[in-house]
Amino acid sequence: MNILVIGDVVGKVGRRALACLLPEIRRSHNIDLVIANGENAAGGKGLTPSTADELFESGVEIITSGNHIWHYREIYAYLDGEAPLLRPLNYPQGAPGRGVLAWDGVAVINLIGRTFMPGTPDCPFRAADEALAQLGDCRVIIVDMHAEATSEKAAIAWYLDGRVSAVIGSHTHIPTADTRILPRGTAFVTDVGMVGPRDSILGMETQAVIETFLSQLPTRFTTVERDPTVFNSVLVEVDPETGKATGIQRIDSEVA
Repeated sequence: MNILVIGDVVGKVGRRALACLLPEIRRSHNIDLVIANGENAAGGKGLTPSTADELFESGVEIITSGNHIWHYREIYAYLDGEAPLLRPLNYPQGAPGRGVLAWDGVAVINLIGRTFMPGTPDCPFRAADEALAQLGDCRVIIVDMHAEATSEKAAIAWYLDGRVSAVIGSHTHIPTADTRILPRGTAFVTDVGMVGPRDSILGMETQAVIETFLSQLPTRFTTVERDPTVFNSVLVEVDPETGKATGIQRIDSEVA
């Protein structure tokens, strides 16, 4: 089974690049399932029902998210609906939406880290344990670990090694070169990266970000809405009988 996990889709250029590149990637790599993080798809911060629908129309089957999923309140009811859209599982009880989804024999778990992250989410390690207990004999399980600290992402991967098929890090928008399979069969990468403007800082216009560091004052960030655009993803190969990963490779591209 070939599962493509796509990095944070950022703004209009990210959505456009996704629609442009995904169909050919699906064909050329015989993709069975596409998962994308969509928490920055609407204007670079947040997700709306219409932008979620645009990602689905581009060929994404499951959308994961992170701390920015709450930016637009109109997404709350959408999260509670039938769309295959996840928010981090370890937000406090009562938050809209769900953090686990079973899809045609594959389960996806969305977690958020606690180190250097806003708010006070529940423990992702214990949340993962509870989710796995409820999933029972489901073998193919993909985890989106949305976190800032590389150590926290690695720790959850080692903690879940042999119990899930893959732990894919997201949030920093920077693709890392450490794709590997851990000893008990779990594929891991610290961060999958993003689908967004190359000449930016995490998808934002560079000058505003620089001014924030120089002045230490709040500054309005603006999403870069011009190409070139990078497309970062990883392809995870999983044995559906055992749930063990048999391969993981980066699939990165660029729209000029």
